[in-house]
Amino acid sequence: MKDKPIFERKNILVTGGAGFIGSHLCDELIKNHKVICVDNFITGAEENINHLLKHPDFEFIRHDMSQPLDLAALPELRPFKVAFQGVQEVYNLACPTSPKDYHTYPIETLLANALGTRNALEIAVKYSAKFLHVSTSAVYGEPLEATPFPENYWGYIDPIGPRSAYNEGKRFAESLVVNYRKKYHLDTKIIRMFNTYGPRMRLTDGRMIPDFIRSALSNEPLVIYGSADDRSTFCYVTDMIEGLLRMMKSAEAGPVNLGNPESLRLADVANLVVQLTSSRSTIRYETHLPYTAKQGIPNIRLAKEKLGWFPVVPMPDGLTRTIDYMRGSRALTLEAVEQSPTR
Repeated sequence: MKDKPIFERKNILVTGGAGFIGSHLCDELIKNHKVICVDNFITGAEENINHLLKHPDFEFIRHDMSQPLDLAALPELRPFKVAFQGVQEVYNLACPTSPKDYHTYPIETLLANALGTRNALEIAVKYSAKFLHVSTSAVYGEPLEATPFPENYWGYIDPIGPRSAYNEGKRFAESLVVNYRKKYHLDTKIIRMFNTYGPRMRLTDGRMIPDFIRSALSNEPLVIYGSADDRSTFCYVTDMIEGLLRMMKSAEAGPVNLGNPESLRLADVANLVVQLTSSRSTIRYETHLPYTAKQGIPNIRLAKEKLGWFPVVPMPDGLTRTIDYMRGSRALTLEAVEQSPTR
């Protein structure tokens, strides 16, 4: 198969393409390429890609990546001429990622990281495609000190704890990618994504930013599971997408950290959400939930040096955009989201 595009636009496969990050990635890729978006809607949503469905260079395939996928056999992909042109790039994002999903979909999470990553890699092998695996800061475990995580830190993880399906699954997936690279001489890349936020986050997935915004818009207390001095980092989604695109274009194999190195107090973030929403909400503190973990800080020296990448969207600007999106969402309550046909 061809490893370079023989038409004007590359064929690019995005697994998990209807999710929060994946749909924003599809938005950027479709500007210059043909995009094959695969998702099974466990945590992704059709509304994230509705605006792309009529685009002639976009095709959505509803499929569980834990099962093999033969792109050339799909009649809906005939306009992409996959059998002739092949696929030039694969972005692997198919995996439940929100904290609540670790409890709801533990087996699905493990299989997405194991079988899903393997099946995506087999597509890359078949078409000699470049392969970018989106891993996570969770492979480092919880920070033992305030020092930012470098890529050569091995991590400190409970392999059977409440988050193990995600943490260990992502670790296994990284090993799979590295060994496919060695055996099949693939051009593979690994990025480790730190905490990212923005429009299209699910309002009820248990992540802090959507929880804060939903509560503030309803004038309900913003709950911090921890203390006022607990800290985290926050990277706006457009910055993260730029990092993914630069990584794919680069000669780097990784892993490379992508995230915002600025550590913020959770209480300050909560107060900022209250201010930006003109809310009457108060802030309440509760004990840590079992599936949550203290967030580490990324060392992004490699991303700066090798990719020329660093986050540029300030927190107030990113939060304002996210609030505007969620304020205009058709589902601002837990009941509305749970009754949605895509859930």
